[in-house]
This record gives sequence, C-alpha cells and structure tokens, in this order.
Amino acid sequence: MMNPLNSNSSGCAGFRAMPRRQAIQAGVLGALGLSMGDLFRLQAADAADKAAMTMDAGKKLKARALSVIQIHLPGGFHQQESFDPKPEAPIDIRGSFGVTKTKTGEILADTFPRLAKITDKFTLLRSVVGKVPDHGIANYHLFTGYTPTAVIDYPQMGSIVSHELGQRGELPPYVAIPNKNAFGGSTGFLSSAYGPFELNADPGAEHGYQVRDFSIPKEVSLERFDKRQTARRLVENRLRSLEADPELLGTMDGFYKQAYTMLTSEKAQAAFTLDRVTEADRQLYGSHVTGELKGPDGKYHKKGLAERLLVARQLVETGVRFVTVQYGAWDCHVDVKKSTLDQMGPLDAGIAGLITDLDQRGLLDSTIVWVTSEFGRTPKINKDSGRDHFARCYSMLVAGGGFTRGQIYGASDSTGAEPTTDALPLEDLLFTIYHQLGIDADKELLAFGTRPIEIVKAGKLVPRILA
Repeated sequence: MMNPLNSNSSGCAGFRAMPRRQAIQAGVLGALGLSMGDLFRLQAADAADKAAMTMDAGKKLKARALSVIQIHLPGGFHQQESFDPKPEAPIDIRGSFGVTKTKTGEILADTFPRLAKITDKFTLLRSVVGKVPDHGIANYHLFTGYTPTAVIDYPQMGSIVSHELGQRGELPPYVAIPNKNAFGGSTGFLSSAYGPFELNADPGAEHGYQVRDFSIPKEVSLERFDKRQTARRLVENRLRSLEADPELLGTMDGFYKQAYTMLTSEKAQAAFTLDRVTEADRQLYGSHVTGELKGPDGKYHKKGLAERLLVARQLVETGVRFVTVQYGAWDCHVDVKKSTLDQMGPLDAGIAGLITDLDQRGLLDSTIVWVTSEFGRTPKINKDSGRDHFARCYSMLVAGGGFTRGQIYGASDSTGAEPTTDALPLEDLLFTIYHQLGIDADKELLAFGTRPIEIVKAGKLVPRILA
C-alpha cells in the first residue's frame, strides 16, 4: 500500500504513477546464497555496461569534502513557501505563509523556524537556473548534469563519485535512502558496479525497518556461510579454467567481497541501523515532529525524515561518499499551502538537526549537505490555489564541505520569475560540488570506449560560494 506520508494526490499523474526503475545492486543478494543463475545474470548485466576509461588525468585537486548528503525533495519544491517568500509581492505571487527573521537578518517563510536560527551555518542559493520544467528531464539533469538523449545515457553524480574516488572504508561509496530517484538515470556508460546501494527499506517506517538481504538468515550459521564462500571460490576457479572472461570474474569478485564485508562487519551493520541512536539525537532531528494534517485515521503522523537523516549521518561517519535521501511529494498544482504545510515541519527540523549534528561532531567541514529539487514553482498562484512547474529560477541550500556559511547567494526579481544577480546554472553548481570533492569536472571519460565525455559539460567553478 502506498505510504500516504510520502504521496501527493495533487501532483502530476505521470509523475506519481511511474514505477521505480530497477538496477543491479553492488551489494548483497539473498545473503550470498547465490545460484549459478544469479552469477551469470550479474555477469551478463555487467558485460552490457562498458566500463569507462579516463581520457586524461584531469587537474589534481585537493579535496575539501569527503562526503555528500543530498536531501532530494521530488516533485518541484516551492521556493515561495520556503527559501524565497516575496512578502511584498501581490497576493497571487507572495508565499502562502508569513515570514521569520533569520539569525543573519534575512527572511525565510515562517515554516522554517529552526533553520532561521542556524542560517550562519549554511548558504541559500536563490538563483538556480534549470532547463526544462518536466519531471523526468529535470530530475535526469539534476542527477547527471545532462539532459537525456537517445544516444548516450549519462552517469548519476553518485556514480561518478564512486568511479572517481572509490570505496572509503567497508561500505559502498554510493547509498540511496530508501531508494534511488526513479527519474534520475543510472550508471549510464559506466559499469553497473558504480550504481547506488539501495536500502529498499525505510528507516522512517513505524515498524519493520530492515535493510533487504542485509543479514545472514537465522538458519544459516556463520560456519555454514563461510563454507558457501569456499564453494563459490571453487566455482570461480572452475570458470577461470574454462577460460571465462577474467574481467567479468574480477568484477564479480568485487560484488562478493563487498557483500561479505557488509554481512560480517559489526561496524558496517551498525551504520544502517538505529540501535545506537539516542533519544537526544532523535529530538535534535525532529523525530517527534508530525505533519500538520490528520491522516485517514484522524491522527497526526510522523514523516520519517529524521530517521532517514540519522542513518545518512552514520553512513558518512563510516566512510560512504555519496548518500541520497528522498523526502516528501512536492508536485502541488492544487492548494500549495495545504500540501506544503503538512510536510514542512519535519523538513525544517530534519535539515536543521542534521547540519547542527554534523557541526557538533566536527563533520560539517568534510560533509556537504545539499538540499535539492528538480525545479521550483511558478511565481503566480494558479486557479486551483496551486503552483505549476518552473525551472527558470528557484532555490537550493548547501552547507559544509568548504562552502560559505551565512550567505544568500543570488537573487530573484520582485516576482521570483528571473535571476537579477548571480544566475547559477545547475551545471556550475554541480561543477563546484565536484571540485570540493577533489574531482575535476572538466575531465573526460570515454563512453563506448572511444567517445570522450566531460563529467560536466560547460560547467564552471563558482568561487563566491566557497569559503
């Protein structure tokens, strides 16, 4: 049954109904009780992806950040009801809520009381410029830096980070909570080994949270499990003796080794659970904060973002390089005020809690917190009291990882229709995030073995948002 806390009946029908695309996961399958069929299916899938090769070494960059936590708000987040409220605009344009004065003297919508108190810890980007106000195209653009073509499938940012920087610690470099974005592409022309490890489970669920295939079945002892590993090695040795493709077998070794580590490492297991989370941590992240509207049962419900972000923090502590966390359903063509109000409280608490927690733990300087949506909403309220898709000017938030603190970068005009200062193309923002991770986004990778493709095409560094 669809979770009513993460759905939006006012959104585009195609956006709500599109099923999640499936991808081979670099991780665990059936607690490694893999059949020969499983093995050959994985080999065939990996053979279909031609591994990218480096065209040039690129510039050597010093990394300011080790990890990214991307909080993605799917559907098109309403900047007027959050980061750029326009209180002096006509009533059919201004944000639907009041405003609150921030710690740095600016204003936010009054749905962000906690964030208003820590504006000295992050930067608001009020002049982001996208390309196409279409969910599929805009999500793909956000996650890859490219718009879709019929010729080349481009890799997601998390996959590029995984490819360029590799694994840091025992866990996969790229993790999606609870799943990857359905529209955001895949590993593209890179090997499937660089795809996200999807939890396929929601840490914010009221009951039954357990990462799929992430524990050895109770009926299988550790001794028996190790015997299966021995059997697998015998099978692989036999395949090698039959001159099976050594490159494919080497890739499979990576899958198995990673899976074995995750299943047997106490540290890896702990990173995905909430067993060690204190009540103080839950309060900080707003675990107790509910939506403003009653559900079908007549009760107010928690939204689960706090728990997702707590797991994300644990993952970057353990070495994961790129974590995406999805929250809410923001595609509201009808009654923008009602929809936004119901989801905003937990969002305010969750973002503020995460940034504060990372700062207190000494992790904010090495972790980029990035709040995204595929586009914003139209300046003018429509006939149904909603806002429609708008990509020409919208807002994002970025914190940590060497980005400035306490800055409002860029500005929109009096109606929020166009940037008036410091227009920020999405490509430039992605380029700058890569730069902070120590990746030269001008670097070219080879697609299909022969075609050089820049990590970000025509992007440039934005030094004024860097500390």
